[in-house]
Amino acid sequence: MLRRETRLRREYLYRKSLEARQRVIEERKSRIKLALDENRPIPTDLRRDALSLQSDLAFVDDGGESTTATHEDDEYRWAGVRDPKLMVTTSRDPSAKLKQFAKEMKLILPNAQRLNRGNHELKQLLHACKVNEVTDLILLNECRGQPDGLTICHLPYGPTAYFTLSDVVTRHDIPNVGKMTEAFPHLIFNKFTSRLGKRTMDILKYIFPVPKPESKRVVTFANFDDSISFRNHSYKTIEGKIELTELGPRFQMQLYQIHLGSLEQAKYADVEWRLKPYMNTARKRKYLED
Repeated sequence: MLRRETRLRREYLYRKSLEARQRVIEERKSRIKLALDENRPIPTDLRRDALSLQSDLAFVDDGGESTTATHEDDEYRWAGVRDPKLMVTTSRDPSAKLKQFAKEMKLILPNAQRLNRGNHELKQLLHACKVNEVTDLILLNECRGQPDGLTICHLPYGPTAYFTLSDVVTRHDIPNVGKMTEAFPHLIFNKFTSRLGKRTMDILKYIFPVPKPESKRVVTFANFDDSISFRNHSYKTIEGKIELTELGPRFQMQLYQIHLGSLEQAKYADVEWRLKPYMNTARKRKYLED
């Protein structure tokens, strides 16, 4: 099993290394095509390879999106074909509030199971998840009894996304809360328009299975200034009007890091994106929307 896992990981890293090379070639082709379409001189750094690149432009189709395979295709190649299988766990020695929040996260996510952390090491948990074909491990953290961290690790190769949590309100703190349903929810994503926003949307989207059209449950991820509001509702139609009922819990999320490996590879995996809040222009930037 370990040899097979090592071989598959090595093959995946090799395919990922080819992606950057292919992206450079595609960018050079697009620059040459733009210069030819606008009847401008070809850039000097491309003139040596212009003829060979131009010969390939005849086979480029502008009718759809790029068909170049990426490592993201390998990560989520079974998305929508197989329902995700999730494992929810916490940091060691969790407080009562974190345990309650973990139980509610298990109810939110269809096909999820909750595991008491105990004294299990992270490497043991990840190995057990891979053996049992778990697609995503969700790790919850806390500070002084308040849930403050959410980590989503896609298995077996990553990516791993880290979120901070704030303003966590559990179900029993919400007035007039509705009865929880475990129906597969419809998903609403608002203002995830940048490249990083679409990447974040994919990470969140693929932990939910494909819902049935008649499902009456809606999960919303609404982005406002890179703060993601999570809401869980059910709805029903009364005399032609739609009535929403909040099911809870509710919380705010903020992405601060994505790396390309799984959790046990955090020390040496390539960092895809990291929040840098102390830069002078950090307050002006919006990373998840254009």
